[in-house]
Amino acid sequence: MKIGEKIKRLRIKNSLTQEELANRCELSKGFISQIERDLTSPSIATLVDILQCLGTNLKDFFNEPTDEAIVFGKDDIFVKQDFELNHEIKWLVPNSTKNLMEPIIITLEAGGRSEIDNPHEGEEFGYVFSGSIYIHLGNTKRRVKKDESFYFKPTMIHHISNAGKTKANVLWVSTPPSF
Repeated sequence: MKIGEKIKRLRIKNSLTQEELANRCELSKGFISQIERDLTSPSIATLVDILQCLGTNLKDFFNEPTDEAIVFGKDDIFVKQDFELNHEIKWLVPNSTKNLMEPIIITLEAGGRSEIDNPHEGEEFGYVFSGSIYIHLGNTKRRVKKDESFYFKPTMIHHISNAGKTKANVLWVSTPPSF
């Protein structure tokens, strides 16, 4: 990080000249110029004074925003097959367990089902791309067909199962992450 460039951007953002900033900080215009060109480095105390005059502090100044990924492709997908439950899960967003929601695509073979999930806070949403499924909520079972969706609050034991003889593909989004 080039401190001088960042100070200059903040100064310009605050519509201040080098002279105005120098006067507010009780420094010389030449010293501000040298800092902005990274020819010299201010002491911590002087940097704190400059940042205060620019409306910020050390923590915010050095806290660089990270570029968060927004678009994810095939290489980002993590796949797990469960031969016992006869399904495959594709995690669409890497590290989604750190997020508020967790989108997956679950493919259920004929006779396949998801793991049984206990009641939890949050919400569940799904969209059936192909095939048909049953949603099991406690002791009730509801069928969801191709091009239909489901939404529920997971206040009871729940899971999905394949309702047909062909594969079922479901986009399933859970909050908080639970897969």
